[in-house]
Amino acid sequence: MRSVRELGTSHGWRLRQGVLDDGRPVFVKSGPADAVSEVFAAEAAGLRWLGEVAAVPEVIEAGPDRLVLSWVEEERPGPAAAERFGRELAGMHRAGAAAFGAPWPGFIAELPMDNRPCGSWPEFYAERRVLPFLREARLPAADVAEVERAVARFAEVAGPAEPPSRIHGDLWSGNVLWSGGSAVLVDPAAHGGHRETDLGMLALFGLPHLDRVLGAYREEWPLADGWRERVPLHQLHPLLVHVVLYGGSYRGSLMAAVRRVLEL
Repeated sequence: MRSVRELGTSHGWRLRQGVLDDGRPVFVKSGPADAVSEVFAAEAAGLRWLGEVAAVPEVIEAGPDRLVLSWVEEERPGPAAAERFGRELAGMHRAGAAAFGAPWPGFIAELPMDNRPCGSWPEFYAERRVLPFLREARLPAADVAEVERAVARFAEVAGPAEPPSRIHGDLWSGNVLWSGGSAVLVDPAAHGGHRETDLGMLALFGLPHLDRVLGAYREEWPLADGWRERVPLHQLHPLLVHVVLYGGSYRGSLMAAVRRVLEL
């Protein structure tokens, strides 16, 4: 590389902007090979899979100790970009997946996730997402019992069955980079899942012009009745992830979502 500029760290990974010998700007994420090789391989696999149907950075190199991606030049989002993103997100979801799960190991941040396929989304969400993180969350026994009660209702409250969608899996606002008049998606936990999961993540921490995104999405591919009421269901897993990563400060938000699921 011609030059390198430090961008800080995230989850223990070193982040840098570089310029290749041919003049292309790149984003570089690196760390000890024994700790991150599977993480980078999974991220690269997810980016390539999503990139078949959506805007993502190009994977230039996925080595045992670093991931090199094309640089995304960000811009300020506007209503037109939000609407275009909504249509493109619906198209990505509609591209589908072979199963609920993925043929590569899953990670969200540095935390491993089981991507082995399941026959239905409620089963996948319970067995591969919510219950494993519940076991790691160190919640009081009463909270654990409440979450388990909600899990027992997944099949009942999940809405009409849909085939697996091609989803990002960690689509909070920080993983949406506005560029080129739409959005470029980064840091995926990509797998075959429920499309409402990505929409629930977008709502969890807010997104500029979210109403425009959702409106355009629904024009492109209407959502099943009751999708707004199911948002807390799809937020259970990311909230549990935050409890595992950051502790009890997210417990209140998690349990509020659990109560809303129990009321469905």
